[in-house]
Amino acid sequence: MQPPSSSLPCEVIGILGGTFDPIHCGHLRLALEMRLALGLDSVRMMPAPRPRLRSAPQADAATRMRLLEAAVEGIPGLLADDCELDREGPTTTIETLRSLRVEFPSASLCLILGMDAFSRLDTWIEHEEIIHLAHITVAHRADNDALARERKIETRLLREHRTDDATVLRAHRSGFVLVRDIPVLDISSSRIRDHCARGESIRFLVPDRVHDILIKEGLYAATP
Repeated sequence: MQPPSSSLPCEVIGILGGTFDPIHCGHLRLALEMRLALGLDSVRMMPAPRPRLRSAPQADAATRMRLLEAAVEGIPGLLADDCELDREGPTTTIETLRSLRVEFPSASLCLILGMDAFSRLDTWIEHEEIIHLAHITVAHRADNDALARERKIETRLLREHRTDDATVLRAHRSGFVLVRDIPVLDISSSRIRDHCARGESIRFLVPDRVHDILIKEGLYAATP
């Protein structure tokens, strides 16, 4: 099913949210891989101050934003976006998309999710409205049992809105679900926090600028 489009979007914007506690090379590689695979003009990376469905981040929002800005500095097409940080209460994707739709009325918005997040989409507030505000672009690993998991989730969304043609993202502002096999680096923020707490090296898990900040300021180090 193809939604009507009165005019072609002038820009295709990827949206990648997360706690980024802290930002690491896996986050950045995912953003770059999706930008390349889908032909996105940019990917806006947005730290969530108070995620509704996850435990509270260890670092405060200002610190995580500062680390994200250091991580994307000088990387074409990757942007640190603080639009969620001033919002009261738990962060919801639907609010963010509505705000972005006002800011970018003519753009194609592409919400970037991992397969695990996509499989839990029905737990999100007003999840039915997301497809009307943005495309849903899903990155899943080409290894393990990703294809088996895909067959079990969000069957209605996939049945009614799926496309395998990335060019439709530029032809329509919203309305499609696109799934891509993307190589994912096996790095997690929790692993980095654990390494920091134990005084172990995090070199090559995070960008050099982020590494230097974490070490210099002792962020995530164990409390004496």
